[in-house]
Amino acid sequence: MIKARYRQCEYDNCVYFKQNDYLIYLLLYVDDILIASRNKTQIQKLKGKLKRKFDMKDLGEGKKILSMKITRDRGSCRLWLTQENHVLKVLEKFNTAKARLITALLASHFKLYSKQCPQLSEEEEEMSRVPYASVVGLLIYVMVCTKPNLAYAISRISRFMSNLRK
Repeated sequence: MIKARYRQCEYDNCVYFKQNDYLIYLLLYVDDILIASRNKTQIQKLKGKLKRKFDMKDLGEGKKILSMKITRDRGSCRLWLTQENHVLKVLEKFNTAKARLITALLASHFKLYSKQCPQLSEEEEEMSRVPYASVVGLLIYVMVCTKPNLAYAISRISRFMSNLRK
């Protein structure tokens, strides 16, 4: 992309962009590419160049990338990203798909303290089988991509990943 005179975004190394009479973005993550521009002709030209250089399939208009669903309302020029299906898979993976829904992300009375950490080896043993770090990691991914409102709750629960207690 650099050889094609695209600039790499200083905030995200996976984003490249080029501006002439139009602005075109290319998001590249391993083997997933998403191209965005108001100029469809330039998108087609870029796809043609990439196809000549790499073995690739054109899947058409972007509907999903990195577990995020893309929804457009062209009439009002609006775009939404959601991870609903990803979150549902995470809930199923950790047997919490039928958990009771709550409106508050972290109740004000919910407090965590280091003195609550396991004191007995049996408790440590039991908690070593709980995939706490995996759950927190998956929640962090959702928070970073589409749900920044989870930041406070995740910051609170992630403090205790090295010493878990029920």
